[in-house]
Amino acid sequence: MTEQPLPILMLPGEIIGMKEACDLSRRDRRTVAKICAEHFIGYQITKNSPWEISSPALIMAMTGDFAALEQLRAGNRNHPRVRHVLAFLGIREP
Repeated sequence: MTEQPLPILMLPGEIIGMKEACDLSRRDRRTVAKICAEHFIGYQITKNSPWEISSPALIMAMTGDFAALEQLRAGNRNHPRVRHVLAFLGIREP
């Protein structure tokens, strides 16, 4: 059995819902849900509850920057690759 990766810890200002994730990624709902499930970057508490998706993690997965995604997952928010995506999204660190 393969162990799941650590969850992406999300600050309130970087959590987006499914509609915003579709708009940001220019992909349909099914594709975004598949990306979230494959890379563990978003979740639903229950099947019918709203999605909570990490906008930086979505950009990283969409652009194939898995090195940045793993740095974000590890909590290394000051890593240059992570900071690049946060700056792109206009996310300022607290």
